[in-house]
Amino acid sequence: MNTSEDAKSDEQAVTADEQPGVIRRSRIREGWPFPLGATWDGLGVNFALFSANATKVELCLFDDAGTQELERIELPEYTDEVWHGYLPDARPGQLYAYRVHGPYDPQAGHRFNPHKLLLDPYAKQIVGELTWDEALFGYTIGHPDGDLSFDERDSAPFMPRCRVIDPAFTWGRARGIQQPWERTVLYETHVRGYTMRHPSVPEALRGTFSGLMVNEVVDYIHSLGVSSVELLPIHAFLDDQHLLEQGRRNYWGYNTLGFFAPDSRYLSGDNINEFKQMVACYHAAELEVILDVVYNHTAEGNELGPTLSLKGIDNASYYRLLPDEPRYYIDDTGTGNTLNLSHPRVLQMVTDSLRYWATEMRVDGFRFDLATILGREPHGFDEGGGFLDSCRQDPVLSQVKLIAEPWDCGPGGYQVGGFPPGWAEWNDRFRDTTRAFWRGDDGQLAEFASRLMGSADLFNRRGRRPFASVNFVTAHDGFTLHDLVAYNDKHNEANGENNQDGHDHNLSWNHGEEGPTDEPSIQALRLRQIRNFLATLLLSQGTPMMLAGDEMLRTQQGNNNAYCQDNEISWLDWNINGDAHAMIEYVRHLIALRLHYPILRRGRFLSGEYNEEMGLKEVTWLAADGSEMDVERWEDPEASSLGVMLDGRARPSGIRRAGDDRSLLILFNAHPDPLSFRLPQVPRGIGWICRLDTSRSFDDEFPDGGFGDEYAMEGRSLVLFELLQESGPLDSEA
Repeated sequence: MNTSEDAKSDEQAVTADEQPGVIRRSRIREGWPFPLGATWDGLGVNFALFSANATKVELCLFDDAGTQELERIELPEYTDEVWHGYLPDARPGQLYAYRVHGPYDPQAGHRFNPHKLLLDPYAKQIVGELTWDEALFGYTIGHPDGDLSFDERDSAPFMPRCRVIDPAFTWGRARGIQQPWERTVLYETHVRGYTMRHPSVPEALRGTFSGLMVNEVVDYIHSLGVSSVELLPIHAFLDDQHLLEQGRRNYWGYNTLGFFAPDSRYLSGDNINEFKQMVACYHAAELEVILDVVYNHTAEGNELGPTLSLKGIDNASYYRLLPDEPRYYIDDTGTGNTLNLSHPRVLQMVTDSLRYWATEMRVDGFRFDLATILGREPHGFDEGGGFLDSCRQDPVLSQVKLIAEPWDCGPGGYQVGGFPPGWAEWNDRFRDTTRAFWRGDDGQLAEFASRLMGSADLFNRRGRRPFASVNFVTAHDGFTLHDLVAYNDKHNEANGENNQDGHDHNLSWNHGEEGPTDEPSIQALRLRQIRNFLATLLLSQGTPMMLAGDEMLRTQQGNNNAYCQDNEISWLDWNINGDAHAMIEYVRHLIALRLHYPILRRGRFLSGEYNEEMGLKEVTWLAADGSEMDVERWEDPEASSLGVMLDGRARPSGIRRAGDDRSLLILFNAHPDPLSFRLPQVPRGIGWICRLDTSRSFDDEFPDGGFGDEYAMEGRSLVLFELLQESGPLDSEA
């Protein structure tokens, strides 16, 4: 490839006579096929677009308002399946998009249509809103031939534009946090919903990255003790046409349009550096930023969906198509299409995007929606698949937090425990078992014990650690914790789908009355159950994840699928009452306990191995009479109480740290009736100091207990004890 100035004088331009709307000529040089996207080098802008099957690519330049097309320039070079050109006259702020020529042959998987304006997959900023119109579709809606027809209407008036950016930003002293996994507590929230009703956030900043930077917001999150804020999707995404027609929006954002651009609705202005400022702010507060990302599908849908970007650039490369009928899409996502990560350029796009957010934007990790898709090859899910291998060996991606939602809608899609070393995974079996246990369902005891100990049956292989199990009771998808104990059934009428959407298998319980109640006994029991759920989550081995707002008793009025509710159903209510204040303090206390006791967050799986030298075991399971659990008790379907003693002094191997030898006893009673639990005797111990009882306020004076004493547990409660050792309680910190 000749890149000399003499060679670059070969120009290609389009005159006003050739294309309506063109008002000036621009020099175009051949440029470079890398990096992909629009890259400002201080002198001009290089444009590079992958398409293996296109016959011509036109770069469309627009005025600052995006309303008038200034030039349409054919990219002059095609190198290694990349179309590219360099514009020395272009500058940051330039608005652009593409038109791509090639065969329109849906039955062969090709859907090129140069009448459709297309977004750059590597666009770092997308400006303007998409307006739904039939011109956005590559075929003519209503035509007898359906998607085999060819539509010649121009989609430009209805499309957003890409903007060339200057990536310069002064980070100052802010650096990534790299919080160790064993000290990680995830806090899942939504950029918009978190601040829309916050009284300290100026109205103009509510729902934006700037809103999340307000001191009172950051201070509150930091005060909880969580380590990492996990944001629902912030990549540029679309509102579905049918939702807009019904007066709703795609609130969650799982409908990605651009993998490199932050969504403009979360910007208080028009500068993407606002996101970087937010990250720097959270890093200064010693909080990680984790992004929920959607690389499994795009907003273009199936063969009947619009042509907005990838579909018109190279449909056959970017998407998984049916091998025998490439007109149709493989839909392992349930959303119409599936990205083809078996293609090297699609794999490159996804990993380039991740590296961009990890390096240029400095985020600390990612949670991958429907992550099984990312490990799929033509033969099915493969933990040695291209994407998973790429992340494992990548010098950047291997050092950030990688969290999988380990399922999708395709065959063999449920893969909890199936991801390779280095990955953490959402553990829905922790969620379901914990819900069932505290609801009082029969036959839960043995599995509940496994979930408490980090689900070694799922994750203890290939050197994986307990942190691989991301434990949660609630998440954005489903009931809030308040609603989990207040509703037997979902109430999704506001979604406009006749309450047919959302999960029916919620393992919830209203405790005697559906929805809000004035009955004091029901209110008290619901609050105790919430404390039980939170304590179970934060005292278990693994990585805990909380849903933001659960600590302040947020309700969605029984809606367990609020994906389209950009309103007070989804927004956090910061008008906090007495019960909510008490629960916030309870959560702070629980997280402090977790961080104080290393035995609750061990870096390796605990076992019942006996330490002969000390006469101790790391883990001992106890029945209510103080004796060890036997097979008959484990298999009793009606058993609903359990004790577990975690003895930090019995650590058989590994490097010891200050506070490691603290020993704890956790008692669980899911039965509705009170229970007397005999406190066990432990070598080189004196007695037990009660640190938590979910039937009491955390600032109450808890009764301590001696060896052999009967501790009176309330029905449906959890109690935490610390061993008082012969030399007295240890003063060293974890």
